[in-house]
Amino acid sequence: MQRPCSVALVGNPNAGKTTVFNALTGSRQTIGNWPGVTVERKEGVCRLPSGSNLTVVDLPGIYSLMASSEDERIAVDFILSRRADLLINVIDGSNLERNLYLTLLLTELRVPMIHVVTMMDLAAERGTAIDLQHLARHLGAPVIAVDLRGRGGVQPLLEQLREVVEHPVVPAVRTSYPAAVETEIARIQARCRAVADARGVPARWVAMQLLEADPAAVSRFRDQVGEEELAEADRRIQAACGAFTDEVFANARYAVIQGLCAEVVRRPAGRVAATAPADRWILNRWLGIPFFLAVMFVVFWATQVVGGAFIDFFDSLGATLFVETPRFLLERLRAPAPLVALVADGLGAGLQTMATFLPPIFFMFLCLALLEDSGYMARAAFVMDRAMSWLGLPGKSFVPLLVGFGCSVPAILATRTLESRRDRFLTIFMTPFMSCGAKLPVYVVFGAAFFAENPGRLVFRIYLAGLVLGVLTGLLLKKTLFTGQPSHFIMELPPYHLPRLRSILLNVWDRLRMFIFRAGKVIVPMVLVLGLLNTVGRDGSIGHENTRGSLLATGGAALTPLFEPMGIERDNWPATVAIFSGLFAKEAVIGTLNGIYGQNSGLAAPAGEGLAAEAGDPPPFDFLGGVADAFRTLPGGLAGIVDSLADPLGLRAVGEDETSLGARYDADESLFTNLRQAFSKGRDQAFAYLLFILLYVPCFAAMGAAFRELGRLYGIILVVYLTMLGWSVATLYYQITLGREWFWIVTPCLLLGGMAGSFHLMGRRRRVPLV
Repeated sequence: MQRPCSVALVGNPNAGKTTVFNALTGSRQTIGNWPGVTVERKEGVCRLPSGSNLTVVDLPGIYSLMASSEDERIAVDFILSRRADLLINVIDGSNLERNLYLTLLLTELRVPMIHVVTMMDLAAERGTAIDLQHLARHLGAPVIAVDLRGRGGVQPLLEQLREVVEHPVVPAVRTSYPAAVETEIARIQARCRAVADARGVPARWVAMQLLEADPAAVSRFRDQVGEEELAEADRRIQAACGAFTDEVFANARYAVIQGLCAEVVRRPAGRVAATAPADRWILNRWLGIPFFLAVMFVVFWATQVVGGAFIDFFDSLGATLFVETPRFLLERLRAPAPLVALVADGLGAGLQTMATFLPPIFFMFLCLALLEDSGYMARAAFVMDRAMSWLGLPGKSFVPLLVGFGCSVPAILATRTLESRRDRFLTIFMTPFMSCGAKLPVYVVFGAAFFAENPGRLVFRIYLAGLVLGVLTGLLLKKTLFTGQPSHFIMELPPYHLPRLRSILLNVWDRLRMFIFRAGKVIVPMVLVLGLLNTVGRDGSIGHENTRGSLLATGGAALTPLFEPMGIERDNWPATVAIFSGLFAKEAVIGTLNGIYGQNSGLAAPAGEGLAAEAGDPPPFDFLGGVADAFRTLPGGLAGIVDSLADPLGLRAVGEDETSLGARYDADESLFTNLRQAFSKGRDQAFAYLLFILLYVPCFAAMGAAFRELGRLYGIILVVYLTMLGWSVATLYYQITLGREWFWIVTPCLLLGGMAGSFHLMGRRRRVPLV
């Protein structure tokens, strides 16, 4: 037999596969997607003591070989494809009975295998002892227990792998079924043997899958065994055994498992599970949700506040490394101005934007990894499942939706913790409605300008509008675009255990690296194009950032008529330009309005002369000074961490006077007067504009993450939906309160109805399988 060159980790969810994978491969990992889907594929290289390398694939967790979700289908297809020369069956030693069900199914495939038992420390804490040698004799393959908390814990497993690679072991165990079942297995086995041998799977296993009505097996072997023949076999088995066929198979396997555990497992009688006291509080009907909200507050605080404390550092450092340094070098080489703009203001600005998202994303991934590895995430899903089920979502969807109030980028990436693709897509579509922290400066400044007597009321109305429209969107998509059943709420509650630092950090690094190299491919080109439009003038000159002379301002002015129905008048074209600059980051809306309004006394249409001459020459380039400036931002950022405990959303700014807000957001005091002049019809006109800011597409970084998770088709659908919804809602509000033009009241209603109808038609076509 050819020596194995690749192995696959197979096991139940939460059995410890990822911990084994990290221990075997270390940092020699690559992360991507399985072909054609967004399910994560993790692959790495393991070096054996003999010096040879093995390719290790970490498959999604499964309970059986009958797939009911996309993740399970991928794992089962990979196992059956025989692309792995050796299977590593990871077994949770603290829950041996349940894990052995998959083990028996794998042994029936007759492939080289080794069994790795994890969480033996938890089993020992419960007083459970497992006779591994006896278990190995019964399973017909090597069984090894691993303790991966220390660096040397993986060495026995590497030695065992080396031995199995050199001398592969195929399990010889065979589960016996009732005589009537064995008769039907033999009859169907003979019919499909030739095709099964050609596909590289045992004919006996195929016969059992057919009798258990596995849809994939029935589809693949329908030419050999018809559905009517299978139905007849099912009736004969039911008549002989007095139970449904799948129950007969399951009962036979569990009988073997119970007999095996009776021989190899020793546990004290009457011992209460160690997690029971904690679960009485954490899963309590009345205390569970407050405890969950407290945990979520910590996650939100760590993501937004602790992560936010490092944003200025990465922003300043990114500007020095990716913008100012390339600009200086290219200018020293006398490169043409367009090339300088392309590299520094385009590509460099894109990389700088990426850098600013790294701190909150790192802390979000760190929190999620800690919750998952500790065992609490499954309990959080259990606690919130009832509250989320009426939206057709599992309880874990609450986590990314909550994180969305801080930043949409980590919120969208947090949906990777959801097992079902349908659940991930639906949650991502709802996430932009959770108003992110970058929009708060826009609300606060407009609140001070138009709601000076009670700006908090404006902020509350905006946040409430986002929540209501997010819920309505979820209900609409549940019935139209993302039809189908939500993932079944059948889950285990894994035991609590102390997270392993090395495994946590590898997990965080893997996810962070994926964001950088995957989502970055979308984010950087988008920022590059918008950055060039913002810096290049109509005459081709460079240096027009946030001014009336840039191509972005010219294009925004030309598109202003499209926004007139929602209250943006033609002479208020800077408000349109700010919408496009908000694609960089939503707080850029205030900077753009401040910069352009300041240059336009009277808000005349952009015809003109580009930039006014700046006072003085720009400071000379100083690389070390720029790096030092970045480090000088750290004390101030870290000092604000404790202060923000009581105000993680930054709502303290609501109610500050115009002078304080101008200083807080680097805006001139004249901005508030200019806003009142630009939105001369008052607060309803301004509120319509804020509704569009709330609802239209999030920043490029968030859209890059969304395209990464959704794929191109559903990413485009999300962009179109958010843009049309934002325009329709803002237009309806303005026309009902001020405009009173029936045409512009009816048109948004027809547009919204058309989108709902389109979603319904697409949902019926089911262009992409979502469950």
